[in-house]
Amino acid sequence: MQPAQMYDSAATMFSPDGRIYQVEYAREAVKRGTTAVGVVYKDGAVLLVDKRISSKLIETAAVEKIFKVDRHIGVASSGLVGDARMLVARARAVAANNRVVYAENIEINVLVKDLSDIMQAYTQNGGVRPFGAAFLMGGVDPDGTVRLYETDPSGAVVQYKATAIGVGRAAALEFLENEYTPTLDEAAAIKLGLKALYRQTDAGASAATTPTGEPAVDIAVVTVKDGFRLLPQDEVKPHVTASQA
Repeated sequence: MQPAQMYDSAATMFSPDGRIYQVEYAREAVKRGTTAVGVVYKDGAVLLVDKRISSKLIETAAVEKIFKVDRHIGVASSGLVGDARMLVARARAVAANNRVVYAENIEINVLVKDLSDIMQAYTQNGGVRPFGAAFLMGGVDPDGTVRLYETDPSGAVVQYKATAIGVGRAAALEFLENEYTPTLDEAAAIKLGLKALYRQTDAGASAATTPTGEPAVDIAVVTVKDGFRLLPQDEVKPHVTASQA
């Protein structure tokens, strides 16, 4: 095996120039995944995901990209859905265990760091590969503070006011940097997130529907008052219409 091929194999090891190719491949899986956007507003956080439905034969409700982790935390995923489900299961178990042991909701930074520690471990152990998924984790801490974090297949964690992951990340981030304000209410935050989501395609808002005419986005809100809630399709449609105005 040639030296270059050795560092490009299934082993997670540093190349001479300090790269771990398997981590870069995992990041590429995320970059090719569907776009997800997260926005913090004054009373909570909103998570939005492009469902990218390609056939009218697909049951839209079965395409799951936003997950409830706990009553006060939700995540939006991009990349390999199977990898994301495994990490979500871990996050749910950690959150539930915290409530049993301490009789309170887990702090979001504690949960996201636990999850990122697992992701990092898979970048350094032999015989395994990094998770090909990234998350936007949004929620409300026990003290009422709203937080939004982004995870990376390398195990890195960054807190944001608004951000995006997936294939449309660059265009969405540019839009959010120019348009985001911390005084947004829920409706304005959803509208901003949808407009950022549509930046990924020249079709714009016209790409917001499935072949059957349903909205091709999932929207969830996590509020200080009510916790996590995934919006039903009859609530998503007015927001999609408003974002096209």
